[in-house]
Amino acid sequence: MVKPEILILLASPRGFCAGVDRAIQIVERALEKYGTPVYVRHEIVHNRTVVQDLESKGAVFVDDLDQVPADAPVVFSAHGVAKSVPAEATRRGLIQVDATCPLVTKVHREADQHHKAGRAIVLIGHSGHPEVEGTLGQLPKGAMHLVETPSDAAALDLPDDAEVAFVTQTTLAVDDTAEVIAALKRRLPNLIAPRKEDICYATTNRQNAVKAIAERCDAMVVIGAPNSSNSVRLTEVAQQSGCPYAVLVQGPDDMDWDKFQGAATVGITAGASAPEVLVGQILEAFHQRFEVTVEEVA
Repeated sequence: MVKPEILILLASPRGFCAGVDRAIQIVERALEKYGTPVYVRHEIVHNRTVVQDLESKGAVFVDDLDQVPADAPVVFSAHGVAKSVPAEATRRGLIQVDATCPLVTKVHREADQHHKAGRAIVLIGHSGHPEVEGTLGQLPKGAMHLVETPSDAAALDLPDDAEVAFVTQTTLAVDDTAEVIAALKRRLPNLIAPRKEDICYATTNRQNAVKAIAERCDAMVVIGAPNSSNSVRLTEVAQQSGCPYAVLVQGPDDMDWDKFQGAATVGITAGASAPEVLVGQILEAFHQRFEVTVEEVA
């Protein structure tokens, strides 16, 4: 049987960002230093392959600190944590290892500086995301106002003349965030922006790489977890940039191959927490079904 031909456009950059790579190394070094088990509060990054690999080495992932035995080492995930978490860890005598991405820490410091200056603070982000929960938890309750959409921004209950600054979650879609910022500026003309954009450069670069190939693609495969904000955003960016079909998968087993029948050109990218081994597995799955030509687009 003759396999149909298909062109795969491999987006570059893709996959692990520096903050994710750093967080994984921190867990591995903690295991070397303290031995097993090392406890990790929440997923170190949003990827089951990474989590399973670290579990095989002796990491234990927990939802809450009360699951960590006294005097044990505990690693805080790359997404960052509320100030109450290390305070509780100190109270319980736990050995603390902070794997928070430095770009998330930058947002925390900005929020703290604005709060000390007496400003109201708006956080643009997705409710319930671990990074957002951690950022909100840097300040007393009510000091930060979370907005997700332009309509949220327009409805903000703040005086027109209030001194207000905004910060953002680091893994948002650049274009969507620009719309929210524009709505905030219409609502609050004196709005203070971050000195340097909060959206992570790796998030921006990966979105730009998807935009560069989306119009050429009949379909786009984004490799990442469904709870990975930056991976979900990549899928949305592909659709918004002219790709008729974009799908988020965690690996080859998630692929609906019927959707790729008749496709001449397929794009592949990976979220910032997805290891390159998964890209290889997806490519191998295409090779089994198609006569594949791969073009890497940087």
